[in-house]
Amino acid sequence: MALLGLSSTFLLTGLPRNCCPLAGNHRNIFASEGPVHQCIKTKATTINHDLDAATRRNANYSPSSWDYNFVKTLNSDYTEEKYAREVDELKDYVKRLIHAETDVPLAKLELLDTVQRLGLNYRFQNDVKQAVDVIYHNSTDAWLSDDLYSTALRFRILREHGYTVSQDVFGRFKDETGNFMINLCEDVKGLLSLYEASFFGFQGEDIIDETKAFSITHLKNAVKGKISPNMAAKVNRALDMPLHWKLPRSEAIWYINAYEKEQNMNSNLLRFAKLDYNIIQSINQKEVSKLASWWMETGLDKMSFARDRLVEHYFWCSGMVPGPEYSAFRDMGTKIICLLIIIDDLYDVYGSLEELELFTDFVERWDITEIDKLPKNLKTVLLAVFNTTNQIGFWTMQERDFNIIPYLSKQWTNMCKAFLKEAKWYYSGYKPTLEEYMENGAVSGAAPIVLFCAYFLTADKITMEALDYIDKLPSIMWCSSMILRLTNDLGTSSEELARGDTLKAVQCYMNDTGASEAESRKYVDNIVHETWKILNKDLLGNYPFSEPFLTANPNLARTTQTFYQYGDGLGIPQIWIKDLLKSLLVEPFTLNH
Repeated sequence: MALLGLSSTFLLTGLPRNCCPLAGNHRNIFASEGPVHQCIKTKATTINHDLDAATRRNANYSPSSWDYNFVKTLNSDYTEEKYAREVDELKDYVKRLIHAETDVPLAKLELLDTVQRLGLNYRFQNDVKQAVDVIYHNSTDAWLSDDLYSTALRFRILREHGYTVSQDVFGRFKDETGNFMINLCEDVKGLLSLYEASFFGFQGEDIIDETKAFSITHLKNAVKGKISPNMAAKVNRALDMPLHWKLPRSEAIWYINAYEKEQNMNSNLLRFAKLDYNIIQSINQKEVSKLASWWMETGLDKMSFARDRLVEHYFWCSGMVPGPEYSAFRDMGTKIICLLIIIDDLYDVYGSLEELELFTDFVERWDITEIDKLPKNLKTVLLAVFNTTNQIGFWTMQERDFNIIPYLSKQWTNMCKAFLKEAKWYYSGYKPTLEEYMENGAVSGAAPIVLFCAYFLTADKITMEALDYIDKLPSIMWCSSMILRLTNDLGTSSEELARGDTLKAVQCYMNDTGASEAESRKYVDNIVHETWKILNKDLLGNYPFSEPFLTANPNLARTTQTFYQYGDGLGIPQIWIKDLLKSLLVEPFTLNH
């Protein structure tokens, strides 16, 4: 089916940079002119403070699954200072492995892949990059000519590190009719490598699309046949979610355990992976313990209408920017997300339209002199936004010599206007088109403000050029924003509609086209896949910013897909999220002495 005259294959072909891809006039949804919604000025408005709980909607969210008094006690002996000597020795050992000369490029590729999947890449980024560069410039295609596994692994690692290796390398595995050779179906290891490589494709790469479809079909057949339990576990895990979409740190949990059982396991490499994991966990424990104290002191954990998910929000930030040196972002970014979620629930469920218009007006004017017009809960949240923003502004002034408050307050305004627009849709009964929904959803999904914080809280030097560029919501940010919005919708829309929210992407497409829910879900899922293709290409671009902000964009998408892989892992506490967070924050690996 076609959507609004656009190809159902996908909506975003020929995406201009610095625009919202679904906005027909390509307007900048972050610019001060043409705002998402011009909120009503309500200086003389009197809000009914007697609106009681019985007349307000309530999502009846489950309480936090974490005891914050327990979180405050988290502590570990695995500090880098304590293990400094061993860490240095193991680092030198791994560096020698990475830089060692070899006549077998495949062995080097497998080593680099192992280092990354064990969660050690951040310690060896420059070393890995140099090794990949040598492989790219010194090897030829001859040694890969008839080996599907090696070809796909090389393609994936080169693409992952910014090399635009051609999709044509897979053409050699086709027969004279243009179909993939039937004998490839028996090569499960090669098919798995091909499958993982296919998720690094760009839009318009037909061969990559064919490799994805071919590998998925035959891997599904393989797990029904006679393959080893070990290989079947690897295939099922990959089909569940490709490596490219997984968070490196959550992948490391599984891979460390799997690597320990491999026959050619390197014991030093394995020990370093476990030790490093425990050291990072120790850092994370200190950070989340401090945040638990802050959260309880604010009293915001007592807002019964809102989701109380401090630990989950911390995981979101640690997933985006996991490097141990970026504690400031994980601290202040978590506070921002906690406030965002409460405000989202204010607009979605708790507040009356009149209250929300006034709340938005205060945020847009960045003025709380008439705050007593608001009921207590809204007043408390608004004061928390102002106080937290000012605290972040103070830190940025002290540490970066830059006044970020005008820029951060603008981001809050954009957010509240987008939330208000959706609230107006709900109260008026308006059914937005998918195009309207996605244009507004790029902001209401909250990715832009979180990414903005990821920039200025991690940059060594904040520049006007970067701020202006980010303000335009460039494609690399838009893609991660849209993956967040649509993946969230696919995981939560039924629950949200049941409590009375505005329509989500799936329902908008159903209204636009008359498609069934199953067809519409498939269509929205396809948008997610296609958006990843655009993001893959964007990651090769040149920008007025660098790491870790560059990687924070796909990591935001990866964190989202972790939360909503099997349903609503944020709104409704799910066992798989609790188990993952326990592994990340509570349970260290056992080291063999």
